[in-house]
Amino acid sequence: MAQDHPPDTTGAYIFGCAGETLSDTERAFFTESAPWGFILFARNITDRDQLKNLTDDLREAVGWNAPVLIDQEGGRVQRMGPPVWRNYLPALDQVAASGAHAARAMYLRNRLIAHDLHEVGIDVNCAPLADVIRPESHPILKNRCYGEDVETVVALARACAEGLADGGVVPVLKHIPGYGRAVVDGHKALPVVDAPMSELQAVDFAPFAQLRDLPMGMTAHIVLSELDSMPATTSPKVMEMIRTEMGFQNLIMTDDISMEALSGSVAERSRAALDAGCDLILHCNGDMTEMASVAAACGVQTPDIQDRCARALSHRKAPTDIDISALDSEFQALIAG
Repeated sequence: MAQDHPPDTTGAYIFGCAGETLSDTERAFFTESAPWGFILFARNITDRDQLKNLTDDLREAVGWNAPVLIDQEGGRVQRMGPPVWRNYLPALDQVAASGAHAARAMYLRNRLIAHDLHEVGIDVNCAPLADVIRPESHPILKNRCYGEDVETVVALARACAEGLADGGVVPVLKHIPGYGRAVVDGHKALPVVDAPMSELQAVDFAPFAQLRDLPMGMTAHIVLSELDSMPATTSPKVMEMIRTEMGFQNLIMTDDISMEALSGSVAERSRAALDAGCDLILHCNGDMTEMASVAAACGVQTPDIQDRCARALSHRKAPTDIDISALDSEFQALIAG
């Protein structure tokens, strides 16, 4: 792709597609709506050749080297899996298995993941998680996380981010401002947290503040009653806290705007999230009607959003040279205990 930078008409949203290849209708829609990037899921993936062709086609549709995202955490959340790609333990299980070598194992895991992503044209991964586990954490989140204390979470999230970056993949820090206290699945219902601000600042917010240098972040669809009755994604109060008190000045995208935690139409949610201070709307399910409504509600990026997007893309680098077989052998030895 000759052009590395987006045109000024690029939209403030990231879209998914329906299947393993682009339809003519999708291709025309992406050309017209000009999303900033794309996100892929298992429904879009069969093998390396097919996936590389799809990422090439997505970029061709918008006419520039647009970012292509994925959720490839390992464990339950891995869109690329066996028999083509490696299978990984849930992150919390890997941390337990690798013991004192957890940070190195987390780095290796993500350096290997980045290698797989980069060779098929995926250059942004929605990881690491900096959510601090609590006894009440919902099971759908719990074993995706890295630890029960701030120090552990920060060290392992940093290792994850460095492994991705060294493999030429931009990391996305999630779920800002903290999702560990959620007791319901945000895909199905809205989590509400009543913890006092002092606890939130000391535990939930602290990892994100310490990792605020990472180039991209993703919001949590969660209500923090001490701050606002609105979900964080659409709350100006929470977004202002993230920007000022946490000091996260880099690119912020929403979690999937179509999740059932949020109310209203996808267009209303999208507009509210942008008005609250998010930079990009993430829409994942590939529904053309919904995507068209998101594009109409959001429009093109403002100059401030363009600047943050450009800073995020400046973190796309060529992978460091490594011996993948040697790295894999070291990784397997560490998680074997």
